[in-house]
Amino acid sequence: MRADTTVHSDRVRAALARFEGGFNCAQAVCSAFGPPLGLDERTALRAAQAFGGGIAQRGEICGALAGALIVLGLQYGKTEAADDQSRDRTYTKARELLDRFRARHGSCSCRALIGYDLSEPSQRQAARDAGIFTDRCPGFVRDASEILESLV
Repeated sequence: MRADTTVHSDRVRAALARFEGGFNCAQAVCSAFGPPLGLDERTALRAAQAFGGGIAQRGEICGALAGALIVLGLQYGKTEAADDQSRDRTYTKARELLDRFRARHGSCSCRALIGYDLSEPSQRQAARDAGIFTDRCPGFVRDASEILESLV
């Protein structure tokens, strides 16, 4: 499924453009949404690097979701130890993000979503050869970004 041509917000379009331009899924989402929250684009790209491919290409949580979770922390995370209200709001928003994404795709796991184990070099190459990163992953970046847009 290629990213559709439906009109999206500037941040959703920016996330898709960054992903299609060569950044990983986590970097794409985090760098598109981070700057208005005080995280400059360069720092966002660097901070989210290790979350791509389901965290260090291990196929765990989808990187687009990991990038979105970073953004939720920027928006709602607590900065005072006793601020339980901010903590609770952050976790509530994070659960909503994950639940809504899972409802759309059946999983939040990169491995389950793409059907390849990216921790194995041969599987990573097979995923590339199958066009997974160009056919399926843009939809995950788009959907994580759209859900995130509604939460921030």
